[in-house]
Amino acid sequence: MKKKIKAELSSRIKHLPPYLFASIDKMKQNALAKGVDLIDLSIGDPDIPTPSRIVSAMKKAVEKPVHHRYPSYEGMLSYREAVAKWYKKRFNVRLDTRTEVLSLIGSKEGIGHIPLAFVNPGDTVLVPSPGYPVYSIGTLFAGGESYFMPLMEENDFLPDLDAIPKKVLQKAKLIFINYPNNPTSAVAPREFLQEVVRIALKYNIIVCHDASYTEIYYDRKPLSFMQIPGAKDVGIEFHSLSKTYNMTGWRIGFAVGNREVLAGLGKIKTNLDSGVFQAIQEAAIAALDIDQNSLSGIRKTYQKRRDVLYAGLKKLGMHLRKPKATFYIWVKIPPHFDSMSFVTHMLDKAGVLATPGNGFGEAGEGYVRFALTASEDRIREAVDRIKKIV
Repeated sequence: MKKKIKAELSSRIKHLPPYLFASIDKMKQNALAKGVDLIDLSIGDPDIPTPSRIVSAMKKAVEKPVHHRYPSYEGMLSYREAVAKWYKKRFNVRLDTRTEVLSLIGSKEGIGHIPLAFVNPGDTVLVPSPGYPVYSIGTLFAGGESYFMPLMEENDFLPDLDAIPKKVLQKAKLIFINYPNNPTSAVAPREFLQEVVRIALKYNIIVCHDASYTEIYYDRKPLSFMQIPGAKDVGIEFHSLSKTYNMTGWRIGFAVGNREVLAGLGKIKTNLDSGVFQAIQEAAIAALDIDQNSLSGIRKTYQKRRDVLYAGLKKLGMHLRKPKATFYIWVKIPPHFDSMSFVTHMLDKAGVLATPGNGFGEAGEGYVRFALTASEDRIREAVDRIKKIV
C-alpha cells in the first residue's frame, strides 16, 4: 500500500471560521447548478465595467518590456505621486510621496498583513462588529486577540469608545475603523474621528482606517481620516481602486499616512510579495487622473438602484436606513428568522441571494446586507419576489 504524508493543518487554520464570501459563492454556485434564475445581491462586486480609459492605459502599458520584470516593492514612484496628487485634490491632504504612500495588491492584502508587523501573540486588536472579516482574520494570523466593538443602530453604527474597558485599551496595539462602513453603510462624523485620534494618542494605539468606500456617496462627500488633525501621528488609511473605478479584479490599492507604520507594513510585504504588476500601476495612474465629476455617472447608477431597493423593502414593512454612502443596504430581518435562515429562505423560495449579517460578526445577527450590484429592473424583480415570501 502506497504511503503518503498526513497534511495536518496548523492550529491557526483549524480555528479559522469559513471565509464568509467563499461560503456565499458556494451557495451561489449550487443555486446556479440547479438552474435557479438567481438575482445576486450578495458580494460587493460591481457589475459596471471598468472605465474604458483605464482599460486602454492597461493595453498600452502591458506591451512595454520594462513592465515585464519585477516591480519595485513600495510601488512605482509615478504611481505614488499620482496617489499623493489625488489626495491633495480630493481631501486637501499633503503626502510625502516617498515615505507616506505605499502600494498594495488591493486593500485586503494590506489590511490582512498589518497585524503581522505590529501584533505579538496575546496582544489585543480593536475590531468593529459587524465588520469586514479580514480585520479579525489578520489578527488571528498574527496571534493577536480581537476585542469586538459592537456597531449598534442606536449609536448610528459607530463604536462606543467610552465603553471599551481601560485595561483593554492599555493592551491594544491596533484599532480598525471603516467609514463609510461595510456592511452598515454608516458615515462617520468629524467628531468621532477626532475622538479616535485622542484615544489613540492616549493609549498608543495604531489606527487603521479602511476608506475603501469614500468615493461611493450620494449627497455629502465623506471625510478621509487623514483630514483630521493628528491623524498622521497615530495611523494610516487604506484605500482601494476596486469600488471607485470598478476594478475589483485588478487588485491594486494603497495605504497612506504615518511613515513608521507604513515602513512596518512594507517590511512584511517585501518578505511576502513582490509588488504590483507595473502595467496595472500605470492603469491605476490613469484612473486617479480621471476627473472626479466624470465618476458621478457611476454614483448616480448606484443611487437609482439604492432608491429602488430602499423604497421597495420599506414598502414591505422591513426596517432599514437609507444609505448615505457605499453600495450596500443593511436591513433588519423579519421576526422568527435568524440572519442565515432568512438568507437561505430568500434563496430557496425567491432566488434572491443576500449576505447574512452574522457573517460580519456577532453584532450583525438580525440583519442581512444587500449589495446594489444588479440593474434596477433586476432589483425591482427581487423586491417582487421577496414580497411573496415575507
